[in-house]
Amino acid sequence: MTGIPIELLLRAYRQGYFPMARTADDPEVDWVRPDVRGVIPLEGFHLSARLARTARGTDLKVRIDTAFAEVISLCAEATPDRDETWINTGIREAFERLHQLGVAHSVEVWDGTRLVGGLYGLKIGGAFFGESMFSRATDASKIALVHLVGRLKRAGFGLLDAQFVNPHLEQFGTRPVPHDDYMRQLDLVVAIKPDMAAFLAEMSGPEAVAYARQPTTQAS
Repeated sequence: MTGIPIELLLRAYRQGYFPMARTADDPEVDWVRPDVRGVIPLEGFHLSARLARTARGTDLKVRIDTAFAEVISLCAEATPDRDETWINTGIREAFERLHQLGVAHSVEVWDGTRLVGGLYGLKIGGAFFGESMFSRATDASKIALVHLVGRLKRAGFGLLDAQFVNPHLEQFGTRPVPHDDYMRQLDLVVAIKPDMAAFLAEMSGPEAVAYARQPTTQAS
């Protein structure tokens, strides 16, 4: 594969598909459309008291879009409990192009000058498709997710797609949504025009927690 055309990638997401490689070294991708989709509810996002305290009081700093390529590279790395990842070179290059176009974004958690956690994804209208996350410090990826949800709600997004339901994401209220129901929801939210200035603007830990816990109708 020489690369994933951007137009094809965006059209696939709009139709309920996303790319995954079988290994990081596999030059090809499979186009996946789950029968049951994992969705993190923006209304009713589950934020534990312990994580809320951590996100409010941490000395770690959260930034947006300052190290996108590094975030996706760290998400693609093998770890002791994950021998292989699904992010190959074609996916990385396509998402880096999407980032340059302002369509893909990273949420980064910094300990001084060291990137210790984060996540990345892309937006289409009022839908945000979360792709992958990583953590090199306790709770770093969870803090990134709290900030993502806070920013999505502040900006007026309507959907946070997590692709699959897994035990890690279940703690945040991630629910299984049948494909047809997911597509009906996606069809509605792609018409939303979120306030991207609000998404990109600085947000403190206490603000992230407050927005993440706020009813969606009041978040903007």
